[in-house]
Amino acid sequence: MLGESLSFDSSNSPSESRTFVYEVTGLWHKEENNKNSYPLPKSSSIFIQVPYSHMNEEMQRITRMGGKIVSIRPVMPTT
Repeated sequence: MLGESLSFDSSNSPSESRTFVYEVTGLWHKEENNKNSYPLPKSSSIFIQVPYSHMNEEMQRITRMGGKIVSIRPVMPTT
């Protein structure tokens, strides 16, 4: 998989334990991006793992950074 992933802690509620992966293109390398907890690779796409409770916040951050979300898919729990 290209890119890095970002993980958040989640609570025990069913909706909070759901996680999604965003495929993102077009992120710019600029000063505000250096504050992220994940590096921006030189590839055209990166994959960011996001819990359900942070989806809106992460979408806004990606937009501010000039990125475009090209796909969102659920992460299936392992049993």
